[in-house]
Amino acid sequence: MIILAAALLGMSVLPASSSVEQGRLVIHFLRRPVGEETYELTRDAAGSQVLHADFSYTERGSTVPLSATLRMRSDLTPVAFTSKGKSYRPFSVNASVVVDAGSNRASVRDGDVTRQVALPERYFTLSGYNPLSVQMMLLRYWLSHGRPAHLAQLPAAAPGTDVEIEEAGHDTVASAGGPVRLTRYSIRNVVWGQEVVWLDDRLRIAAAATYAGGLPLEAIRAQYEAALPQLVHSADADRLKALEALSASVKPVAERRYAIRAARLIDEVHADPIVDATVLIDGGRIVAAGPSAQVVLPTGTRVIKAPGATLLPGLWEMHAHFAQVDYGPAYLAAGVTTARDLGGEFDFVTAERDLINQGRGLGPHLLLGCLVDGGGPKAFGIVQAETPEQGRAVVRRCKAAGFVQMKVYDYIKPDVLAAIATEAHSLGMSVTGHVPLGMTAQQGVLAGMDQINHFGSITQAARAADPSRPIRIDSPGVQEEIAFFRTHHTVIDPTQAWGELLGRPRDVDIASFEPGYAKAPYSLTSVIGSSGSAPGTTRWGLTPETASLLRALYRAGVPIVAGTDKALPAHSLHRELELYVKAGLTPAEVIRIATRGAAEAMGVEHEVGTIEPGKRADLILVEGDPLANFSDLRRVVRVVTNGRMYDPAPLWRSVGYQP
Repeated sequence: MIILAAALLGMSVLPASSSVEQGRLVIHFLRRPVGEETYELTRDAAGSQVLHADFSYTERGSTVPLSATLRMRSDLTPVAFTSKGKSYRPFSVNASVVVDAGSNRASVRDGDVTRQVALPERYFTLSGYNPLSVQMMLLRYWLSHGRPAHLAQLPAAAPGTDVEIEEAGHDTVASAGGPVRLTRYSIRNVVWGQEVVWLDDRLRIAAAATYAGGLPLEAIRAQYEAALPQLVHSADADRLKALEALSASVKPVAERRYAIRAARLIDEVHADPIVDATVLIDGGRIVAAGPSAQVVLPTGTRVIKAPGATLLPGLWEMHAHFAQVDYGPAYLAAGVTTARDLGGEFDFVTAERDLINQGRGLGPHLLLGCLVDGGGPKAFGIVQAETPEQGRAVVRRCKAAGFVQMKVYDYIKPDVLAAIATEAHSLGMSVTGHVPLGMTAQQGVLAGMDQINHFGSITQAARAADPSRPIRIDSPGVQEEIAFFRTHHTVIDPTQAWGELLGRPRDVDIASFEPGYAKAPYSLTSVIGSSGSAPGTTRWGLTPETASLLRALYRAGVPIVAGTDKALPAHSLHRELELYVKAGLTPAEVIRIATRGAAEAMGVEHEVGTIEPGKRADLILVEGDPLANFSDLRRVVRVVTNGRMYDPAPLWRSVGYQP
C-alpha cells in the first residue's frame, strides 16, 4: 500500500497547479496508426488533481476529435468531468458530471439529457473508451480503493452499468532502457464487451486495446510501438478465454438426439408450411423432417413440444464485424446461426472462428471475408495491396488462413482488383466488397467482383443509367443495369438497417422502429443514440426509390442477402429483414433471403440453409407465425446451432441485453 500510494501521489510538496505527468499515445485503427492522444496531469497545493486529455485520429478520411477534463480530489474521487467531441465517425460525445459533495448528489449530462443523481458509494466518471488516459485514472482509483468488484460510472448511473475490472496478467515488452513489465487489466461495461488497458510500474498507461464503432482500436506509447502485435495477441487470448468460459457456463437445454414438434414448419424447399411438423436431430445433424404423422422417432427419443410456435432454418447475418466475442451470444439469441465477417483483425477473427466453429465458443458458425485495401493515407486496415503481385500474395495468405472470400475496399486499383479476383477464383474463393473509388459497379463486376456490399453503388448506378429523380425503374437504362446484375449473378447486401439507424432524425426515438434498442445495454445505447440527422429531417430510412429498386432487383432474380454492418448488434438483422418486407417483398421471400438464399450465395447450400435430412442442425423456434405477422420472427424462443438447443434469455443476459 505504501508503494502504491507513492506511485499515485508522487511528490509530497508541490506549487499550485504543478504538472506532475504528461503522456502521448499513438492511436491505431485495425492496427494502422491514425492519430494520437496527449494528456497532462496537474496537482494543486491541496492535492487535487486535474487531467486534461486530447484525443484525435483520422480514419478513412474523417477526423475523430475528443477532449476531456477530469478533476479529482486527492484520493482520486472525481468531482467534475467533461468530455466533448466524437467517439467514432457517426457518434458524438457530450458528457459532463458536476458533484455537489454537500448534498451527496451530482448533476450529470449525457448527450441532450441533464439530470440529478444520488452519488454511489464508489464511482468514477467517464464516457466511453476515450480519451484513454481517463481509463488510466479509473484504474488508479480502482487500485487505491480496494479493487471493488463493481464500480458505478457516471453519467450512466443506472442498473447494469457498473464497471467491472480484473487484473488479467502481465506482459514484458522491450524498450530502449531494457525489458519493461506491464500489468494487463480487463475492463467491462465502459464499451460493450471487454477491453484491455496496460499500466507500467509507475501506473502510467502503456497501451490499450478497445473498440471504435464496433471495430478494433488500439493505443500505445511510442517507446513500446514494436510490441503492439504482442500486446494485442495477449488481449485477444484473454477475450477468447472469456468466451470459452461463458460457453461452458451457458448450457444447452437439449443436445445429441432429440426431436422438435412445432405447430408449423416454414422452409423454402416446401411449397407451403407444414402443419404439425416434427424434426429429428441427432449428432448435430437433421435426421428427419416433415409432418409429425410421417416422422418415425427411435424409442426413447426426447420430444420438445412447441404448440403455437414456428420452426425455421437458422438465420444468416451476411455483413458482420466480430470485433469482440460478445457478438457471438447476442447473434445466437436473435436466431442467427451463421454469420459472415467482413473485416476484422486477421489473427483475432481467425482464432475466434476456430473457437466457435469447433464448438468451444458460443456464436453462429462463422465464414470469413478477408479485407484488403490499396495504399495511401485513407486506406483501411493494414492488409494492403498496391500492385497485382501484392494482391495475389494477399489472396494466397488469406486462403491459407481459411478465409472463404476476399473483401476489396475503396482504394484498390482496377488492375489489382482484377489480379485479386483471378487468384481468388482459381483458389475457390469469391470476391465481395466495396466498389473501389473511380470504378462503377459494372466495372467492378467485370473486373471480377462476385458480390457488392452496401446499396450505395447500386443506387448510384441506377441514377447514372437514369438521371431523373426519383429513379424510374421502368426506364431503359435502369432495366439494362438490372439485367447486367442478373446476368452476372451479382449478389448484393444492402445494409439498410445501418443507414436507417444513422440517418434517423435525433428527435425520433430509435425504439419506435427498432424495439431491440429498449433492451440493449447502456454501453451500446449511449453510443448509438448519439448518432442521427438534424431534428425534423423528413428524408431518411428506406426511401421510396430505394425500396422500388430493391424490389425490382429481387423480382428480376438478382440475389439479395441480408447484412447489417453492425448497427445494433443482433437486433438490427431483424430490422433489415423488416425493411425488405416494407419494400414490398413477401415474408416468405424475405425468410428465403435470410436462410437458403444466403447459403446459396456462399456456396454451402448442400450443408445448411434448409431443414432437410443430412444438413447441419441449425434451426430456430419463434412464437407465432412470421408469414402472418412478420415481426413474430423477432420472438425467438429456442435456437439450435449444430444440434445444440439454447434458451435465448441466458444468451442475451450474458452480454448485457435484456431478453
